[in-house]
Amino acid sequence: MPEVEIRKRLVTVEEIFHEGGPASTTPLRRGAIIAVIRNPFAGRYVEEIAGFMDDLKPLGLAMAQQLIRALGGDPKAIQGYGKGAIVGAAGELEHGALWHVPGGYAMREALGGAKAIVPSAKKVGGPGARLDVPVTHIDASYVRSHFDAMEVGVPDGPKADEIALVLVMTTGARIHARVGGLKASEIKGEDGLR
Repeated sequence: MPEVEIRKRLVTVEEIFHEGGPASTTPLRRGAIIAVIRNPFAGRYVEEIAGFMDDLKPLGLAMAQQLIRALGGDPKAIQGYGKGAIVGAAGELEHGALWHVPGGYAMREALGGAKAIVPSAKKVGGPGARLDVPVTHIDASYVRSHFDAMEVGVPDGPKADEIALVLVMTTGARIHARVGGLKASEIKGEDGLR
């Protein structure tokens, strides 16, 4: 498989104190890391692409570790995660699906074995395209307070022959979460759902 060629990396961290209600003494932190890479399959149909997932694994782990550092450095402080990809116009949606395994497993490993499936989104788009990356609790997908999303994008990417690979992590529930459902304190951690 081709070597991974990175053009640029972006890291964004938001601190959210309130959404119109009382300000929290500890803000919710949401962070995203994006790596813009050359799409080795751009411009043509290639039948066998799955091997490229192995090539992306070191990048996924490095990105997960860098994002944890950007959010304070403590993996135990991370409570939510998600992943995504924006494929440039000369690629296809399936090229974004190559990020499922290396992006998801990297975050689980970096966080010490998180249990929940990592939600994801992908699309084909041009430079400046935005993507809403879904977020759920790292250990139980049914924890409603952690259902969230973070909008991400790259001002000058992805170019037609690139893919923007994204990881997102959060340090807690939505600010002012109050719609019921399974609480983080009630997680059993048996199946990644509850």
